[in-house]
Amino acid sequence: MDIFAELQWRGLIDDYTGRTESGDSSRGLPQRLADGPITLYCGFDPTADSLHAGSLVPLIALRRFQLAGHHPIAVAGGATGSIGDPSGKSQERQLLSKEQIAANVAAIRPQLARFLDFDAPANPARLVDNADWLSPVSFLDFLRDVGKHFTVNQMVAKESVRARMEDRDVGISYTEFSYMLLQAYDFYHLARVHGCELQIGGSDQWGNITAGMDLTRKKLDRRAWGLTLPLITKADGTKFGKTEGGTVWLDPRRTSPYRFYQFWIQTDDRDVVRYLKFFTFLSRPEIEALEQEHSANPGARAAHRALAREVTSLIHGESACLDAIRATEILFGAPIDGITDGTLDVLSAEIPNATTSPASLSDGIPLTDALVSTGLCPSKGQARKDIEAGGIYLNGSRCTESSRSLTTADLLHQRAVLLRKGKRAWAILSVS
Repeated sequence: MDIFAELQWRGLIDDYTGRTESGDSSRGLPQRLADGPITLYCGFDPTADSLHAGSLVPLIALRRFQLAGHHPIAVAGGATGSIGDPSGKSQERQLLSKEQIAANVAAIRPQLARFLDFDAPANPARLVDNADWLSPVSFLDFLRDVGKHFTVNQMVAKESVRARMEDRDVGISYTEFSYMLLQAYDFYHLARVHGCELQIGGSDQWGNITAGMDLTRKKLDRRAWGLTLPLITKADGTKFGKTEGGTVWLDPRRTSPYRFYQFWIQTDDRDVVRYLKFFTFLSRPEIEALEQEHSANPGARAAHRALAREVTSLIHGESACLDAIRATEILFGAPIDGITDGTLDVLSAEIPNATTSPASLSDGIPLTDALVSTGLCPSKGQARKDIEAGGIYLNGSRCTESSRSLTTADLLHQRAVLLRKGKRAWAILSVS
């Protein structure tokens, strides 16, 4: 695979070192990648106990490089995370405790590992923590061995620093001002120990990446490379990776697979083909076919379903994705025949719930009582009216008998009854 051409087609290259004004890249990064496998890295600072949707572009890029035969290194920023990268930030980050950073690193390690193959025979991936090499370095040694290679003029010229310095109300602390030196040291260390030649990151990382290239060149007399990926935007102008409920996380405890799937399936029509290129491993012919289908019949939402399916399976696995898809179909009116225990789990987490005891259900619970206890109806009288009007569904089937009682025979997987009022109001009565 020509990884550079692949990234170009997918719109995943913002900038790279070695580019000339005329566009000639015969001696730049594209040629270096064509010459043979390269070791590259990308860093992820543990600012929370989970990565989020915005982390996916660089994560997936590392995997694309590995599939193309290159050697990826994922760096968990146990050290740099204690400082905070000012890039793209309009104000100072809140510093985390050492204990919180350690906990965050432990939490994101499995997420980083999910994308990479550490047992590949020819090009196994690595997962490292920069606290392992930065923490032992003393302040004086760092100033002597690293700081002397940078001028303040150089550092102030970086966009991430200059933008903060121009804001007199916020400014930038010495702590965040020094961040680029720490990241530069990462590149130098990885180049020296692992032969790393390339760093990738978001477009806001350009200044940090070039600082690392400079340090590597000065201390090791080696050529190093940088490539930035675009920061993802949404066609409607809102921030990518955010919903009304907040950030879309990769950890299922923070964002359930169902809600994760919903985030992708609700992608704006104007963004869906771009996102297929950015976030999936579907081939060019597959994406182009979906693009044609989307142009001819956008209402069929084939591209949206493919996007949501591919990304949810990638992050949460195929089984969780299938349960999310089935739950979505049921909530939008599909029959519940063959509902799995996993799908019932998804529905239980997403729609109103009430519980009852096994003994009560054995004796029989009036359907009207169940409708009131689950909040679908405000009173037994209204429940009777709704049942007799044909607006109440029990396990997917319309129920018109207001005297109907629920028993253990109505339980799905011996654990719950699924109730619906009208087309979209759902609730679950569970045995507990």
